[in-house]
Amino acid sequence: MRGPLGAVIGRYPSSDGSTQVGGIIRHNRKCRDVAVLVIFIAFWIAMIVNSSFGFNQGNPLRLIYGLDYKGNVCGDRHAGLRQLELKYWLNPNQVYQSGLKDTQVKLADARSICLLDCPIPSEDSLNWVCDYPEGSIRLSTDDWIDRNYDYFEFLDPEMRNSSLQLQGPCYPVIFPSVNVYWSCQFIARASNVSLKHWQQMGGVNINDDIVIDKSIHKSINSRSAVLKRYMADIGKSWPVLIVCGGILPLFLSVIWLLMIRHFVAAMPWITVVLFNVLIVSVTMYYYLKAGWIGNDAISPIIGEHDPYIHVFGRGLNHLRGVAVLMTFIMAVAILTSIAIVRRILMATSVLKVAAKVIGEVQALIIFPLLPYGILAVFYMFWISAALHLFSSGEVVQNNCNSNCCAYDLMAKRVNCDRCCGYSIRYTPHIGYAILFHLFGCYWATQFFIACSSTVIAGSVASYYWARGETSPEIPFFSVLSSTKRLMRYSLGSVALGSLIVSFVESIRFLLESIRRRLKISSHTPDNWIGKAASQSSQCFLRCIEWTIKSVNRNAYIMIAITGKSFFTSSAIATELIMNNILRIGRVNVIGDVILFLGKLCVSLSSAVFAFLMLDTHRYRAAHNKISSPLLPVVVCWALGYIVATLFFAVVEMSIDTIILSFCQDSEEHQGTAQYAPPLLIETLNDQNETQRLTQGPQ
Repeated sequence: MRGPLGAVIGRYPSSDGSTQVGGIIRHNRKCRDVAVLVIFIAFWIAMIVNSSFGFNQGNPLRLIYGLDYKGNVCGDRHAGLRQLELKYWLNPNQVYQSGLKDTQVKLADARSICLLDCPIPSEDSLNWVCDYPEGSIRLSTDDWIDRNYDYFEFLDPEMRNSSLQLQGPCYPVIFPSVNVYWSCQFIARASNVSLKHWQQMGGVNINDDIVIDKSIHKSINSRSAVLKRYMADIGKSWPVLIVCGGILPLFLSVIWLLMIRHFVAAMPWITVVLFNVLIVSVTMYYYLKAGWIGNDAISPIIGEHDPYIHVFGRGLNHLRGVAVLMTFIMAVAILTSIAIVRRILMATSVLKVAAKVIGEVQALIIFPLLPYGILAVFYMFWISAALHLFSSGEVVQNNCNSNCCAYDLMAKRVNCDRCCGYSIRYTPHIGYAILFHLFGCYWATQFFIACSSTVIAGSVASYYWARGETSPEIPFFSVLSSTKRLMRYSLGSVALGSLIVSFVESIRFLLESIRRRLKISSHTPDNWIGKAASQSSQCFLRCIEWTIKSVNRNAYIMIAITGKSFFTSSAIATELIMNNILRIGRVNVIGDVILFLGKLCVSLSSAVFAFLMLDTHRYRAAHNKISSPLLPVVVCWALGYIVATLFFAVVEMSIDTIILSFCQDSEEHQGTAQYAPPLLIETLNDQNETQRLTQGPQ
């Protein structure tokens, strides 16, 4: 059973030694949950080792550009391919054969090189694209590029005959091609002029069919290729992540805290109205982009209008699906806002107490900058390591049984040995390393947020148990002392709480992934009992997740006050809440809703600005072109929400700490709180107010 908190409330002498000031929590504390702290330290060591593997083995260029027939990554300056970023398949017949059904020829084995731009057929002659100049071809790479990759006139008769057999070193440009995700997509519309010249020269038959287009299209739109492009989009849009995922939410969160401090009565209303305006604006923007409003049916997901628009044909449908989803979210948001309008007054009174605490303990406003800076450094390191891990596969030569003979300039003959292409092979341990890296990010994020919340709770508890007294020492000393207590005694407890949340969230994510795969493979239950069980299990897992997060938040408060272990603090907090559920339930729920809407306002603003930045010419063309704004926008939204959580925790933890302290104070003094500030007593201890809070407006 828990004892009274009076024993842990000490007094300390002021700086001049003449008086004593209450409110600094002191106790004969000791380190708690040390075993979990050791596991957490070992986890960080493993994270560093895991990331080092990615930095040593990975090459982020592999996520963007393809491999040539030598296994070099296009655009890799170490391989002499700087600025040669586009992958081009030389032999059109190999591309055609790879698109046929029941064929042994694969596109990965077709001979490909890296070019500066995609070749197009000539209008009055036959253009050639020749292999990299080497051996007897005395041309530099720059000269080869300046000649549009054509040195057919320098070939001897044997080389020319080999070229007419589509065995190189030069290959005809019969089909036009266009840059699609840094690969030259063939357009199955052969140039009649070029084809006629080719036939007149005695070249072998070239297959002219739509299959030549579909083969490359299928490769470009494979799941692995799409995933790699999404990861590459993160690396290319790093300025957007810094501005919209870091600076903008920081600015908005600080503004929100300052407005809570000075305009607390109006902030709940401002938050609700602003949230609904943002939801409506985002929904209308999606309707505009989807073409349902006005004539601007241009999607940043579709990208530029390429000649072969069916490569991106699903982008517009995706946008329209998102627009419908946003309409549903907008309707739910508006109905929810109407439902809580009558309850806002109940939360405003407690927000006033939190605002008073922020005003007295001034360091609380600037304290979140510390975990914000730590998380910013961590995320820069983590994203860089993630890009290297995702690209850390081994480049190996394929085993192929197809006829892939090609002229070898160094050997001066047609070579049919080891002419298969190269691909990136991912071993199972790389997948495990990526999963560990993702889990590590979530655990580290929860840990730093929990540390910040615990420090804030300790500072606010110090203010409460000082009966609201102020002194020159309190505004900053309480935050420093709370930080010191956390670092010295409670890191293990915080690590345990954040681990539990991360573990439950990971289980829910894995189960959701399994459910989606079953849905795609048509293994979902058809009867209503199976569907009901599936939906109820999801709801059950979400409820467990929400309950654990709520219990953890209150446990951090009791850890800051009592210095107990995580599970003991959770038991104390749960008992307090259950004994006073009618008194604090509605106030806490409505206050959490207001704060949650505020976090969504900040994160939605970050996502909207990220979407607008990615819709500019810088990210829709040239070198920085991204394949889709989807993942960068989602990352900006997540980063904005995390930053908002760090700063909004000042108000959130202040409210929860004050309420739990008030309940404990009331129990220790037979229903009359002795340490509560006057404003809090007026808010929660008044009988009429208590009756209104427990019964609600009639």
